[in-house]
Amino acid sequence: MEEKLDRAITIKGQRYILASSLLAEERLRVLKHQETFGIFDRFGEISTNGEGEEGIFFEGTRFLSRLDFLIGNFRPLLLNSNIRNDNQAFAVDLTNPDFRTDQGQQIPRGSVHIRRRIFVCDHALFEKVELKNFFSSRIPLTIKYNFDADFAGIFEVRGYKRKKTGLILPARWDQNKILLSYEGLDHVLRRTRISFDHSPTDQGPGSALFSFNLNREEQSGLHLRIEFSSSDRTQNEMGEGEDGYKCCQHQIETELSQFRRSVCQIESSNDQFNDWLNRSLSDLNMLMTTTPHGIYPYAGVPWFSTTFGRDGIITALQMLWIYPEVAKGVLCYLAHTQANELDPSRDSAPGKILHESRKGEMATLKEIPFQQYYGSVDSTPLFLVLAGEYLRVTGDLQFIHSIWPQIRESLGWIDNFGDLDGDGFVEYARQSKDGLIHQGWKDSHDSIFHGDGSDASSPVALCEVQGYVYQGKLEASFLAEALGERELSQQLIEQAYGLKENFHQKFWCEDLGTFALALDANKARCRVIASNAGHCLFSGIVKPEYSEVLIQTLVSKKLFCGWGIRTLSQDEIRYNPMSYHNGSIWPHDNALIAAGAARYGRRDVATQILTGLFEASRYLDLNRLPELFCGFEQVRGEGPTLYPLSCAPQAWSAAAVFLILQSCLGLTIDANRRQIVFDRPSLPEFLKILRIKNLRIHHMTVDLEIVRLGFDTGVNILDRQGSINVVVLK
Repeated sequence: MEEKLDRAITIKGQRYILASSLLAEERLRVLKHQETFGIFDRFGEISTNGEGEEGIFFEGTRFLSRLDFLIGNFRPLLLNSNIRNDNQAFAVDLTNPDFRTDQGQQIPRGSVHIRRRIFVCDHALFEKVELKNFFSSRIPLTIKYNFDADFAGIFEVRGYKRKKTGLILPARWDQNKILLSYEGLDHVLRRTRISFDHSPTDQGPGSALFSFNLNREEQSGLHLRIEFSSSDRTQNEMGEGEDGYKCCQHQIETELSQFRRSVCQIESSNDQFNDWLNRSLSDLNMLMTTTPHGIYPYAGVPWFSTTFGRDGIITALQMLWIYPEVAKGVLCYLAHTQANELDPSRDSAPGKILHESRKGEMATLKEIPFQQYYGSVDSTPLFLVLAGEYLRVTGDLQFIHSIWPQIRESLGWIDNFGDLDGDGFVEYARQSKDGLIHQGWKDSHDSIFHGDGSDASSPVALCEVQGYVYQGKLEASFLAEALGERELSQQLIEQAYGLKENFHQKFWCEDLGTFALALDANKARCRVIASNAGHCLFSGIVKPEYSEVLIQTLVSKKLFCGWGIRTLSQDEIRYNPMSYHNGSIWPHDNALIAAGAARYGRRDVATQILTGLFEASRYLDLNRLPELFCGFEQVRGEGPTLYPLSCAPQAWSAAAVFLILQSCLGLTIDANRRQIVFDRPSLPEFLKILRIKNLRIHHMTVDLEIVRLGFDTGVNILDRQGSINVVVLK
């Protein structure tokens, strides 16, 4: 079964996703809390009747596929629609169209103000509707909800056609509540319970009508609650009506306050930059999900609202200096889900770190291989990188000791299973017939190829993966030394340096000024200029004498378009600025390249990338950087071109600004020395002052002010709690 779709689901090794719904001119609104997320149009409605991605989703299933809101029999007129700056609620202001009452009275548009406030909390959606009459006399008014639940899995919503589905049961009303149910083929009963704070005037299997008589300036309204449950888990009870609304509203506000107290706060002299920072932080908070092993940043909404190994690790690396608790949650979760057996159907092998996990009926029935899927070649070495960086920033050796067995197993996977042909490089080759063909971060089917456009044969050794392995072994050496395993530590250093030499011999393309994108099964170089080589700078595998040539290639007009660095040079045969991986711009990709350039002393490249993405954020809806956008050349006075099916928010895009900013500042944290270092800090021209508050080492904090003075940048200490040493290198 193979559907000709557009992007990102995997069917017979190809990545697809339905392209018929979300268009650039209609940006949808997103709410998320824990395992529940909602996608609405600007009216606050879910009006696609199951034909698009709108809906309320819980644990990989769409529990509500329709929610129309009508005044009488008409759609109201939109006045305003906003997601709160902290992402906690969706506010919609509406008014009535021209209509005639049943008694023949003509009511002009704009007579009634309708205010809808919507938020999600745990496994429920809450809505408060407020009505106020500004007409000169009393108005009889009806509000009607139309609703439905198709209980489609996320992959069905994305276009996958199942051979057989479960049974949707008849809707059942009980006074002011209606129950919509689905009995799945996995024998799980999934239920959507819709409750109103008073009984409707009229009701049907998919509708509820409420009548109001409003005198002039009279206010009225109602509360709606929609709960989602399944028979294989227990849900907490919530209060009724306004009490339940206020209780859950208080819960998410308390969680937000706790997050703000824990995270490092950043503020600048540029209000537009502050908007980008604040939206990024709010998006990250919204994507954080509590797991049995700690908090985990779900990758993105709508298609990737679940745990992804690579995405979680890179997000945690980007946030490490402002919120190290994320790294701990990611490391703990991935350690507990590490593969312990050879299973070709899941592309798993002992010691391998998770690529992706999914919940829902299709995952349980193995109609998709992603219940726990291990088809990424880079999650395992990146797990080692994150573990080392976490210890450096926090000094939490006790935690590292608790996951040391999993770290050792990861090293074992690299040596025993990652190098498929014994040439010293880590490669991938798909084992699962339904898994991913390409298993690096560019995992679309057409992303890895030769300069003539022909596909690279498997097994494939990606250039950036060798860098991650090099960096991972050095970080594991650091961990081994800290735990007293000095012999292992020395062995890992020697292995890393040997890999570095071999890498330069086999991957460097002098005439291209870059490393080959990959080696194919015959060890032929994929002589393609791509952003992947920038990740080699991030890992430190690049010898200093090669770094400047590579950096010049990355910032050349072939790759840098003004908004950022493209994934592929415009001279390459598969270049397409509207493609997913072959010419688009990915914020996290740019962040890693910025950090890599700064590692080799080129802070100016980091500021250049920060400036480009900042300019893009000024044009984007909610100042939110999406998963990716098109790689067209920047045109003065015009914004970037959106990629229509990009996830927004996306965790590693939201976190990108923090890593790039850290790179500009040359900021490193050494918890053991209680030291924060600024190595030749630099700020872009649009930032004169940057204030960092609650920067932590252990339980100590420091508040700092960074000031740009001409070509120089100074660092001032505003407040210090504890014996933190701040060092500025010039």
